[in-house]
Amino acid sequence: MRYTDAPLIEVEGLTKGFGRNEVLKGLDLTLPPGIHALLGPNGAGKTTLVNILSTLTPHDSGAARVLGLDVRGDKKKIQGLISLTGQYAAVDERLSGAENLHMMGRLFGLSRRDTAARAADLLDRFDLTRAAGKRVSTYSGGMRRKLDIAVSLIARPRLIFLDEPTTGLDTRSRQTLWDEITALAGGGTSIFLTTQYLEEADVLADRIMVLHGGRIVADGTASQLKERVGGSTIQVHDGHGNVTGEIATRGSALEVSRHLAALAAERPDVQVTVRRPTLDEVFLQLTGKKAA
Repeated sequence: MRYTDAPLIEVEGLTKGFGRNEVLKGLDLTLPPGIHALLGPNGAGKTTLVNILSTLTPHDSGAARVLGLDVRGDKKKIQGLISLTGQYAAVDERLSGAENLHMMGRLFGLSRRDTAARAADLLDRFDLTRAAGKRVSTYSGGMRRKLDIAVSLIARPRLIFLDEPTTGLDTRSRQTLWDEITALAGGGTSIFLTTQYLEEADVLADRIMVLHGGRIVADGTASQLKERVGGSTIQVHDGHGNVTGEIATRGSALEVSRHLAALAAERPDVQVTVRRPTLDEVFLQLTGKKAA
């Protein structure tokens, strides 16, 4: 990935409240370029943080910089370098799907030829080609969501914010978005996404953060977060697939092979699986709640 070493996002002592509800409580965060996922229960402040970083919502105190620019003093510059897809579709219902894409491509400075090619590719990838000439007002909710995501991807900005991007998408469209995120990252575009789908964070993110109680309570790779729950286990199954025993292991090939050799000597027909902690278990341990 063609990333630079400069910080992508820098947040120091960030606070934000709505009335008596303090959503962000002195948040500190420094992220390098890459793909980052923000997890947290509903109401944890994920969307609030995205809105502050994308210059849509002012913070109360502290400081926040995106791509080296201050979110208060350099709003226009930041807006020209980022793209944002919120939780709700924000496309122009009076235009067709193709017109929305062409308009955004030109606004981002793409040539007519590049805009047309990129729009055609995205319409095809998100299965919207047949509806490309129809007004968005005739689209279903799922179609609008796919178009909204396609619009945010039309250019290749330095940073894309995706707030709950795959909510409401079918499995095929979700995989299409994952592929597109991976391709963009390979070209040097950074991604900051919030998600309730823990598999999404596990598959895509270089770094995962968990926001709870107004602060980041965990930060690391998927493997590092899973290690907080515990090591791997070798599960022993009966003939019906039921787990009849577990053996704790650190997960190294040598240690696992030793346990398996001992099991094979004692019970040669036994069925086993090696199981690692999941992000769901991490999320539950950190927040006391199951992922939505």
